[in-house]
Amino acid sequence: MTFGTKIKQAIIRKAVINEKDIESLLWDFQLELLESDVSVSVADKICAEIKENLVGKEISSKQSIQTLTHEAIKKAILDVVIEPDFNFVERTKAKKPFVIMFVGPNGHGKSTTIGKLSYYLRQNGVSSVLVAADTFRAAAIEQLEKIGAKAGTKVIKQQYGSDPAAVAFDGIKHAEAKAIDVVLIDTAGRSELNTNLMEQMKKIVRVAKPDMKIYIGEALAGNAAVEEARKFNEFIELDGVIMTKTDCDVKGGSILSISYEIKKPILFIGLGQGVGDLQPFKKQWFIDKIFEE
Repeated sequence: MTFGTKIKQAIIRKAVINEKDIESLLWDFQLELLESDVSVSVADKICAEIKENLVGKEISSKQSIQTLTHEAIKKAILDVVIEPDFNFVERTKAKKPFVIMFVGPNGHGKSTTIGKLSYYLRQNGVSSVLVAADTFRAAAIEQLEKIGAKAGTKVIKQQYGSDPAAVAFDGIKHAEAKAIDVVLIDTAGRSELNTNLMEQMKKIVRVAKPDMKIYIGEALAGNAAVEEARKFNEFIELDGVIMTKTDCDVKGGSILSISYEIKKPILFIGLGQGVGDLQPFKKQWFIDKIFEE
């Protein structure tokens, strides 16, 4: 039974919704949110806004109750999640080359996603180069080269153990020399608890001076991804988020929580393994996903 249906049954014979009518139902709904990997603060925010939008509303018919509750839930969710207020492709044309640095933990599909973004840019008339600044993880460079081959994008690299900041610098100089529009810097996956790697990330920022810093997180990671994104944001001030494996996530809690907790837009979502399986994030897509039967 949906939240809206429960409210309808509870207040079907009343003319105005009051707080007592929905108190226990909101509690149940909050538990459902928490079970869907929504953080406590976000669940509190959503339920508070639903209450504000419902209490005191006049009811004219059964249908109006269902519509009222449905719209209250949609509005509360839309107010939490952030989509970009700019066109990503147009933003990359602000300067040349436009430098984007990608960060995130191991295993969240960072390198694959960077390849997808390169392909997306190329489909929209924007050239790019991939920079293999992950000189730490075994086979990271080879993985990026395979992804680059699928996307049709050149990879700038050095030897394993090289200074990642130096590799990033080389990539930018290559883009300048070849008049390439965008530089996409892949960095080593790292835990927010690994101080040395986090400091190394700061050095790359100082050297490369990226125009945009993007966190790549996995939608299936739940609240762990929220805490990781918060730490990365504290270290280098992120500009946006790309969520991977959203096609496998039936809950959507991570998308809600990360966007709200770090106050950054969700830029893209990964919807599969193919090089073209990346699409700009839209709030309406997210709402449709949540309310699909």
